[in-house]
Amino acid sequence: MRVVEVTAYGGPEVLRMARRPEPEAGDVPGRVRVRLKAAGVNQADLRIRAGRYADAVGALKPPFVLGTDFAGKLLDPVPGMAPGTRVAGFVPWYEELTGEGTYAEVVRVAPEWLAPLPDDVEFTVAASLPLAAATAQQGLDRLDLPAGSTLLVTGASAVVGRLAVQFASAAGMRVVAVAYEGDESELRVLGADHVVTRGAPEDVVAKVLAGDPDRVDAVFDGALVGDALLPVLKDDGVFLALAPDRVPTAERNIRVETVRATPDADRLRQNLQKVADRELITRVADVMPLEEVAEAHRRAEAGHRPGRIILMI
Repeated sequence: MRVVEVTAYGGPEVLRMARRPEPEAGDVPGRVRVRLKAAGVNQADLRIRAGRYADAVGALKPPFVLGTDFAGKLLDPVPGMAPGTRVAGFVPWYEELTGEGTYAEVVRVAPEWLAPLPDDVEFTVAASLPLAAATAQQGLDRLDLPAGSTLLVTGASAVVGRLAVQFASAAGMRVVAVAYEGDESELRVLGADHVVTRGAPEDVVAKVLAGDPDRVDAVFDGALVGDALLPVLKDDGVFLALAPDRVPTAERNIRVETVRATPDADRLRQNLQKVADRELITRVADVMPLEEVAEAHRRAEAGHRPGRIILMI
């Protein structure tokens, strides 16, 4: 089968198409196979490829296969789902550390990672959702904010931030979103109470404080800004960091939380149905063939356009 390997740590040029044996039914106890139709390119993929997390992955060395999000067709039966069922999910790449990701034609997965895909949700749309929705929901769980709290969401034009805006608004929070110019109206429809345009951290801080001079209760740092956002937080506020290299140093009794999402099939099933019912909106930036993975990484790093880049397989 075709896979994309990280041949060494470095830029997008280290990504290479390769051939590996296709997994066989039952070759890993407790795992089933999915033939992929689409896979998402995540920010973590870029950071792993660049070597930023080389120490964190321990003994795992290149060549390995990146990728977490996927959508495809089930090859082996699982309780409640027959072979051929359209499914989506994500591989907890960091927890597994097998080097077997979703930049591949067939993956081995645990059945509890899988949710059935409604017929009217395309594979490309489904592949943008699993990790992003889990990160947004589990991140908000960690913040543990009561209704009426004011939450700042950075990166609100991108898929994780966009979902965080929707989940937080549904939970009764007042949401301040930091987004690309031009996305203001849409984000207000999705639940943002106030939208400021992205820019240098000090400019974002000034814009947020102009609208909320008493500061905000919490920050969901979808854009991985880090310490520079602390001035917008109230004393005793809470900051959620999504990347280990963007965890701020706490001050003024601010609580700092981190999140590394874990698969939750029940929530994913609910979220996929909400996408089908147009009650939850994700964002796909580009759809590209697997062979153009290096260009996909270049576009993602350059911020080509907000949203998830999807690889067609």
